[in-house]
Amino acid sequence: MSQLAASQATSRILSALAAALPADALLTEPEQLAPYECDGLSMYRQPPLAVALPYTAEQVQAVLRICHAHHTPVIPRGAGTGLAGGVLPRADAVLLSLARLKRIVRIDPLARVAVVEPGVRNAAISEASAAHGLYYAPDPSSQIACSIGGNVAENSGGVHCLKYGLTVHNVLGIKGFLADGTPLSIGGEAPDDSGLDLLALMMGSEGLLVVVTEVTVRLLPRPRVAQVVMAAFATVEAAGDAVAGIIGEGIIPAGLEMMDALATRAVEDFVHAGYPLDAGAILLAESDGTAEEVADEIARIEAVCRRHGAVSLAVSQSEVERLKLWAGRKAAFPAVGRITPDYYCMDGTIPKKHLSAVLRRIAELSERHGLACANVFHAGDGNLHPLIFFDANQPGDVERAEAFGLDILRACVEAGGVITGEHGVGVEKLDAMCVQFAAPELATFHAVKAAFDPAGLLNPGKAVPTLHRCAEMGAMHMHGGKLLHPELPRF
Repeated sequence: MSQLAASQATSRILSALAAALPADALLTEPEQLAPYECDGLSMYRQPPLAVALPYTAEQVQAVLRICHAHHTPVIPRGAGTGLAGGVLPRADAVLLSLARLKRIVRIDPLARVAVVEPGVRNAAISEASAAHGLYYAPDPSSQIACSIGGNVAENSGGVHCLKYGLTVHNVLGIKGFLADGTPLSIGGEAPDDSGLDLLALMMGSEGLLVVVTEVTVRLLPRPRVAQVVMAAFATVEAAGDAVAGIIGEGIIPAGLEMMDALATRAVEDFVHAGYPLDAGAILLAESDGTAEEVADEIARIEAVCRRHGAVSLAVSQSEVERLKLWAGRKAAFPAVGRITPDYYCMDGTIPKKHLSAVLRRIAELSERHGLACANVFHAGDGNLHPLIFFDANQPGDVERAEAFGLDILRACVEAGGVITGEHGVGVEKLDAMCVQFAAPELATFHAVKAAFDPAGLLNPGKAVPTLHRCAEMGAMHMHGGKLLHPELPRF
């Protein structure tokens, strides 16, 4: 297409969008587009063609119909807190923000469900349900900002996902639209649904299959009692063995989190949660339920930690103390951001029995790549979040951080794990997908995408790499010292 023809096509679609949306619901000026050029993975940036900010589901449908008619890609976006470049724009795409769809449609305390729009903050669901003694269990560290629509797109978890599950275990139904604006309703408030389990397919689909405009979530009664054990260990290996020991005893804590010394020191300096600074690693293990259940489980957790060499143990004695201990863990990412110019947050999952071995491997890789790494993770389900320190102003640091991150994900796969637990693939882990999946599996993923979006207009280039890309990666032995994502615009 010539430059003139492209300019005319752009003018036509922008005119059509302007006619379908309120005056303040379409952004096209460079300074307006700048805040949308990346998500939480700021390593890659690209302004979109335009940003649509609809107020209603009907306006969302109109945007999709117009973009489909003009064969223009659409990038659905939630709160922009994602960490895998899942909403990285394209210069030829319309970024469709769902942030203004933020109504809590209704809360049914008898059925224990909430119906919400996708722009509702994760924490706001629990806040609105608190008067009924209920709450929404999945609690990502970004829950004060992240939206439920984004949680659906990435199948988000949180510190309490070990006992209460991920988003997929707590969403009962969704409504939305296919790429061409066709309405879609999957699941609902009934305990079961006929046919294929398309609802599970939508969880973690990263905006490739459907644009969600309404979500029905399960609410749970607030536990009567909750306490946290903080156990300190001399080494990360000892803490990792204690995690395996707790799960091996048949104990399923409400939360089981781990931080190494580097992360602990950063957090304590930031939050002052009362973490011991001389520990090689700490565990936070929460028990909830009745007073009798909690007392018994806390005693069992302490016994396992002692057997695995805990050098100190402390148990929260009030709700204030419990929340303070969790506040430290949930502030780990911003705390690390205070001590390094930039950091790259990875996300892989491994079998818990291999936790110690993989942590040793990460330490070896840190030495090899010459970059520090703090470890913060959901230890109970083996979901690792290594934080790689780098300085984007130093030549070669971004490339080294990328290579380090891919090596960590490769180590996860070699240990029998997977390349993501809750952050998704986005653009960040496209090459890692080539490590985990073979060509027939990737071809199946593309076939599923094509069944819902034949024209390939929803979030193209994300989550599933092309077979050609994987073939090229194999030919150069993964990365071979080259940029892992040479085609992506960097800052």
